[in-house]
Amino acid sequence: MSLLVIDIGNTRLKWGLYAGSAPGAALLAHGAVVLEDIDYLWHLYWKNLPEKPSAVLGCVVAGEAIKRRVEEQLAEGWGLNARWVSASAQAGGVSNGYEHPQRLGADRWAAIIGARQRALQQAPEAPPPVLAVMVGTAVTVDAVDASGHFLGGLILPGFGLMYRALESGTAGLKVPTGEVRDFPTNTSDALMSGGTDAIAGAIERTLRRLRLRTGREPLLIMSGGAVSRLAHLEELQATVAENLIFEGLLTLADAGALVGASASASPSAFTPSAT
Repeated sequence: MSLLVIDIGNTRLKWGLYAGSAPGAALLAHGAVVLEDIDYLWHLYWKNLPEKPSAVLGCVVAGEAIKRRVEEQLAEGWGLNARWVSASAQAGGVSNGYEHPQRLGADRWAAIIGARQRALQQAPEAPPPVLAVMVGTAVTVDAVDASGHFLGGLILPGFGLMYRALESGTAGLKVPTGEVRDFPTNTSDALMSGGTDAIAGAIERTLRRLRLRTGREPLLIMSGGAVSRLAHLEELQATVAENLIFEGLLTLADAGALVGASASASPSAFTPSAT
């Protein structure tokens, strides 16, 4: 059963077509569009896929209007409903320690589950604690202990948000085009290095806390559209996962998240899900 997975973020929609609905399934096709181009998904990409998906599973943090337009294209093109993931108390081998579990963002939940799955694959008998870092419009840094319990995490501005805040709130500072330096000697390098160190510092501090909490060396996994800005840092010995959210969605699909999700329907038959 082929599976189309969708991640609707703050600025882009990412999608992947997998040959199956379980971790490790072959990726047949993938792509991304900025949200401003969401209306062209079917005509530019989906209608030319090598096969029609059997089901659709996704997560969304954008508004209802964006989600509804995606649902319409799925229904009009293939007669498929999408099943939208929302966080729960427990799923995919992870127990959710958030104060209000259902308020955890669906994309964070999927990434956390994907990271835990990687920890289990690395050491099935004694998986390490894991830190899941998503580097996009916002940066999330989420900690899971060795038992699979999500302890909590951080949300901070991504590179673009930081730089635009500096540009709009200060005189003479522009979005940088410089390099990351240990001791920057020009403004552009200083801005670029400051943003990188701010995010890297949050990751390092959380890694240290997780190490102290669990008494074990955590597995650091990073993903997201801007992860390349951190992947080169020697201080962060990380595994870079190109599609961590997709891996979490595949894990959820394998655990039964697709039950009743893909019957044919008209757009008016969609029931919005909590996200």
